[in-house]
Amino acid sequence: MPEIDRLSEHTEWIDLEFVERQRTPEFAIQVGIQLHLAGLSLSNTKQHLERLGVERSRTAIHDWVQKANLQPDSDVSPNQIAVDETVIRVNGQRHWLYAAVDPDTNKFLHVRLFQMRTTQLTVLFLRELHEKQQLTDVTFLIDAAAHLKAALNRLGLRFRVNRHGNRNSVERVFREIKRRTSSFSNTFSNTRLPTAESWLNAFAVWWNRCQS
Repeated sequence: MPEIDRLSEHTEWIDLEFVERQRTPEFAIQVGIQLHLAGLSLSNTKQHLERLGVERSRTAIHDWVQKANLQPDSDVSPNQIAVDETVIRVNGQRHWLYAAVDPDTNKFLHVRLFQMRTTQLTVLFLRELHEKQQLTDVTFLIDAAAHLKAALNRLGLRFRVNRHGNRNSVERVFREIKRRTSSFSNTFSNTRLPTAESWLNAFAVWWNRCQS
């Protein structure tokens, strides 16, 4: 996709309250964040901003994404939520990315990154999701993983094992995340866990806007 196509969306959704000094025009910060989340590496985002007359380092662009503290949310109460986890690498180490996705919209509802996969961490993830969403009448779509069943049972939440159909929505977003995180060597290299998780949340916000 040509770089200019990545600018087709409005950038007002990126809150710039974190900006303390006006060293960089606000439009450039918003465009830089959007371009990086849309698929450009930090180096290519830097080059694009230079063509707009703004010279900033890759570190500055990375910091914009982090400081914006973007978090996915939803103004709907889905009847079904697909929940799954997948392995991604941070600094060459295996980590578990948990995600909850609305299968009707393909939008992220919640994202978390853990160093291991346990029933207790799955319970934590679901409790955090409950703080964002009304889960009273929700059916969770899961695979046959024992820790998912155990966590949902512990919380008294309804679920259905569904390896295909609507649960494929979470597989689609996982494929895109893996493509993105493996494309740029500077995305999760020399990165702390909270930093990687912050990027993933920001990516989820951008992804959700693309599904609207």
